[in-house]
Amino acid sequence: MPVKFLNDSFLLHSKYALRLYREHAAPQPIFDYHSHLPIREIAENRPYSSITEAWLAPDHYKWRAMRANGVDERFITGDAPDREKFLAWAETVPRAIRNPLYHWTHMELRHYFGTGDVLLDRDSAEELYRVCNEQLKKEACRPRSLLKGMNVRVLCTTDDPTDSLEYHLRLREEKDFTIAVLPTFRPDKSLGIEDPDTFKAWVSKLESVSGIEIGGFDTFIQALQKRHDEFHDAGCRASDHGLDTVYTESYTESEIKSIFRKVIRGEAPGDCSVRKFKTCMLAHFAWMDSRRSWVQMLHLGAHRNNNTRFFNWLGPDSGFDSMGDWPHAQQVVTFLDRLEHGNILPKTVLFTINPRDNDLFVSIAGSFQDSSVPGKVQFGPAWWFNDTKDGIIAHLNALSNGGLLSRFIGMVTDSRSFLSFPRHDYFRRILCSLLGDEMERGEIPDDMELVGGMVRDICYRNAVSYFDLKG
Repeated sequence: MPVKFLNDSFLLHSKYALRLYREHAAPQPIFDYHSHLPIREIAENRPYSSITEAWLAPDHYKWRAMRANGVDERFITGDAPDREKFLAWAETVPRAIRNPLYHWTHMELRHYFGTGDVLLDRDSAEELYRVCNEQLKKEACRPRSLLKGMNVRVLCTTDDPTDSLEYHLRLREEKDFTIAVLPTFRPDKSLGIEDPDTFKAWVSKLESVSGIEIGGFDTFIQALQKRHDEFHDAGCRASDHGLDTVYTESYTESEIKSIFRKVIRGEAPGDCSVRKFKTCMLAHFAWMDSRRSWVQMLHLGAHRNNNTRFFNWLGPDSGFDSMGDWPHAQQVVTFLDRLEHGNILPKTVLFTINPRDNDLFVSIAGSFQDSSVPGKVQFGPAWWFNDTKDGIIAHLNALSNGGLLSRFIGMVTDSRSFLSFPRHDYFRRILCSLLGDEMERGEIPDDMELVGGMVRDICYRNAVSYFDLKG
């Protein structure tokens, strides 16, 4: 007899896995320490006009699948009516079998909209569109309720240093809103001197929001430091950096000041100057993070905006990125070693987009641990193209083989959609399946409290301790 699709024991193939999930993983709150959810939507808590707005509009994972299925861009990011966009996605879903989107789609429909065993396809699309839109009119489907319904306890947004912290501060003052929504300091644009005009415009914004007149590199750093302090006061406990790789050029202070002056004058810097400037900026941010006991998150290796025609049309973060294959070993080791040598290495999470580098990053992380905090340098979760079943298993195996899985700080959504939190459930089921199957085979002890405690730690408690949010 075939097993029913997406039943209660989905991905859980042993009695041990079922117990680990039901008793230890499922009850844990969610700590999502890397998302791209818009803080304004949480603060304003406005209802969605349609399932398309809530589910398809923010999700470039779905856009990529639709393009692969031959769907015209008008029905993806274009001006087609919401209903027609939903129908185009419904026609794509049956073609996505074995892509995690097939699992996530039906997990999300069932959890948020109670659709039961109905599969999304062309035949069911009209009725599901109606049912979901009716549900979205209810208070339970507004952003705050969606977060509460998934037992989200801590949520970190992604914020440019020039972004307003108004909505974060407003939420902190609301006594009846118990989810900690914290900003994350994402200063990527401060490194972007390759395009002097864009960089100058960003520096002008920084000058305005910080209240510091930026006349040179020193005041540039002072303005960033002020924003870093203001982020801390708003609850921020992490910086985040999206890089192809880290930079480790030698430089002098006078060189950096000269580069900054030239860029502000509109002169395009050479490649060597760009690398020197980025190296300097990453060192400054690491010092700021270390001073405040923040976590530094390094998202490395994405090859962005591959399709220039579509990039010029739709802009960044539209589903045209891929894995890169930069040689990270020497760069990452040199970067971390310089910070360690200067006694300013903060807690660090290393994310790689290319699974080729899993074992590499685990081994590098193991070289920079100390007694200040367990798992000071973390191998970040299976990210972006890796948050598949196979990608998660490969990540967990690499971390288990070369480090301490028990100290791992768990999964993230990395999402712009409030309907994406079943991805945490997906991860937890895979984790429990991996451990439970090994318990059944006698490869790890038949001790539910020992292994269950490890599961609870990975799902929630390790992140709380690592980001120092016990209070």
